[in-house]
Amino acid sequence: MPVASSIHNPVQQDTARYLETAAQTGGARTHLEVELAPGGGNMLHRHLTYAEHFEVVAGTLTVQVGKQLLRLAPGETATVPARCRHRFANETAEPVRFLVELVPGHEGFERALRIGYGLAADGLTDSRGVPKRLDHLALLADLSDMRPCGPLAALNPLLGVIARRARRRGLDRELIERYCSDVSDRMALTEDSAA
Repeated sequence: MPVASSIHNPVQQDTARYLETAAQTGGARTHLEVELAPGGGNMLHRHLTYAEHFEVVAGTLTVQVGKQLLRLAPGETATVPARCRHRFANETAEPVRFLVELVPGHEGFERALRIGYGLAADGLTDSRGVPKRLDHLALLADLSDMRPCGPLAALNPLLGVIARRARRRGLDRELIERYCSDVSDRMALTEDSAA
């Protein structure tokens, strides 16, 4: 298996390690290990085309699946079907480490995570790690097949329009080139040399 690659978000203080990418598994899955800082997490959202499976390695992870709120300890799991509203959070004072598996794998999610962490490193996000520019936010939602839920769901049509305009301007290619290209090239080289 190729060497895992890690990214770090200096704003949220989270680290994600790519264990397997969609390209490495022929599209079967994306597999990550995440270390989530105390107070970290995301907003209620859904993924349109893939399921998400969580398995806690260390610490306690809170996962909301639909209306059900779960507190997972090491060895415990939760699976979120595609299109199901969910979120995860670290509500403790200690980091939590967990595995995330997307089925099928999703290259757009992989890229969106890299871009989001890169924007944070470049000071282009707010204190919660949300992109300051609406076109960046719209492209990340589009790339990752992620849609906000709850009151923020009203933004989904607008984000779709903004993402399409940003793509026409080539902003998606700029962000991928800036934050993903060298990593993709290194991973492809690693795969080729491992074969």
